[in-house]
Amino acid sequence: MKPEDLEELVTRKMPYGKYEGWLIADLPGPYLNWFARQGFPPGEIGQLLYLMHEIDHNGLSPLLEPLRERE
Repeated sequence: MKPEDLEELVTRKMPYGKYEGWLIADLPGPYLNWFARQGFPPGEIGQLLYLMHEIDHNGLSPLLEPLRERE
């Protein structure tokens, strides 16, 4: 993980699927859990989804709030 990845979570939108257009940081936990069970997609989007899943699963989502405020 790079520090820039956290900023990507609050600026990058989901490019496809049921939640297309949602910010990665706003994706619901059950959706992230589904990816965890099925497998994360390859590439950068998969890495971001994995990171967001870990943050959400461990209750750390409030740590992204200061980054949201900067946008």
